[in-house]
Amino acid sequence: MSLLARLAPHLPYVRRYARALTGDQTTGDNYVRVALEALAAGEQQLSQDMTPRVALYHVFHTIWASTGARLEGRPDVESGDEASRRLMRISPRSRQAFLLTALEGFTPSETAQILGSDVPSVESLISEAQSDIDAELATDVLIIEDEAIISADIENLVKDLGHRVTATATTHDEAVDAVSRHKPGLVLADIQLADGSSGIDAVKDILKAIDVPVIFITAFPERLLTGERPEPTFLITKPFQPETVKAAISQALFFHPGRREIA
Repeated sequence: MSLLARLAPHLPYVRRYARALTGDQTTGDNYVRVALEALAAGEQQLSQDMTPRVALYHVFHTIWASTGARLEGRPDVESGDEASRRLMRISPRSRQAFLLTALEGFTPSETAQILGSDVPSVESLISEAQSDIDAELATDVLIIEDEAIISADIENLVKDLGHRVTATATTHDEAVDAVSRHKPGLVLADIQLADGSSGIDAVKDILKAIDVPVIFITAFPERLLTGERPEPTFLITKPFQPETVKAAISQALFFHPGRREIA
């Protein structure tokens, strides 16, 4: 089996992770591209002691450690927008461990392999990251979801995290109307809605009116991870784990420069 065939199933997800880690689609994709080029040129090898997915993320982190980590202390980054300044307040290793476990679904043991660390250290990094991120949070949330049970589950989770759900919508028109009545600080959206309308189109129209972080929660992630259009930084696949949603909400609010807090 060719290298591309072995890695193809994992590429959309390592790209998602890279974008969440860097806070930027273009930057994240660039680092994934460099990692793949290093593999193709034989400069990096997939470890035979790891699964292909774990080995791919390990190679990505090897590249990130040698190049991306240098961005952490650059004056132009530290003096950038609020998202960049918030990013600098969490240590890179803590952010990586948190994302790998909560967003990407790796076990602490797999995360330790990826980072070249050990399980106790990874667990400590996750705890540190969660504490730092939680201190940044609290906002108004719009949920766009046509399945009542899933919508209720998401609403309860959002409230448990200390946020306030200001509206729930099941169609494109309901979502746009909800935003016109109250501007949310975060949008959680499905892509296939009750009346056949599109959550993607709803989000596009919302973003024309306000600048707000968006997390897509869908059973069809491949419809968004195509590489052919601006893709969401935060994408959760159904069925989801509460920890995954929590991680995505934390990261979305953390990175977004226009985060609105509850008054």
